[in-house]
Amino acid sequence: MKYNRILLKLSGESLMGTQSYGIAPAMLEQYATDIKAVVDLGVEVAIVIGGGNIYRGLSGAAQGMDRVQGDYMGMLATLINSMALQSALEQQGLRTELLGGLTVEPICRAMSRRRAIEALQQKRVVIIGGGSGNPFFTTDTASALRAVEIEADAILKGTRVDGIYTADPEKDPTATKFSALTYSEALSRKLKVMDLTAFALCQENKLPIYVFDMNQTGNLRRVVEGEPIGTVVAD
Repeated sequence: MKYNRILLKLSGESLMGTQSYGIAPAMLEQYATDIKAVVDLGVEVAIVIGGGNIYRGLSGAAQGMDRVQGDYMGMLATLINSMALQSALEQQGLRTELLGGLTVEPICRAMSRRRAIEALQQKRVVIIGGGSGNPFFTTDTASALRAVEIEADAILKGTRVDGIYTADPEKDPTATKFSALTYSEALSRKLKVMDLTAFALCQENKLPIYVFDMNQTGNLRRVVEGEPIGTVVAD
């Protein structure tokens, strides 16, 4: 097994499926099935999911919303997605623990490193909602922070693209895929792997980032077993 403890970062938009807004039940079911497959292998899984399918703070700020207020609204959106994923995982028979950067009782307890690690050791899937609990920070940054806190082997960033390319492959048909990059190469090429705050945190803590296509059934298992299907960023 290549990874024994992972932080899986999912985008809120990925939950929309073919919809233009909200949560597609089919996507929830697919993700839950794929996550169960790696839990059954003995992998410890923590998850951070965005909220862009419901509300994005930066978009609200662009339309005149107070940025701080908008960011807190975005954090609440991540909790909605986290609750939906928790329900889907439990329907698969998995035990879960929902923790939050924002504490919203009776939905979740406050995130703490000790709580998260204890739950992982008890073979629970730990879902961490509410971002970092602070405005001006993205869920990318929250995922980097949480991965460092729980001593994850890597951040697995599930997207709808099968890795990192020289350009956006959905817009540029000549874009070529990287199999591996160093942090410095990703920065110098201005590749948007994660936002700079998140990226710096990963680089400082020597935390690998693995970008892969989460929408392809079975890919998560392939990644944790070491199959080279995406792009890894590391020293």
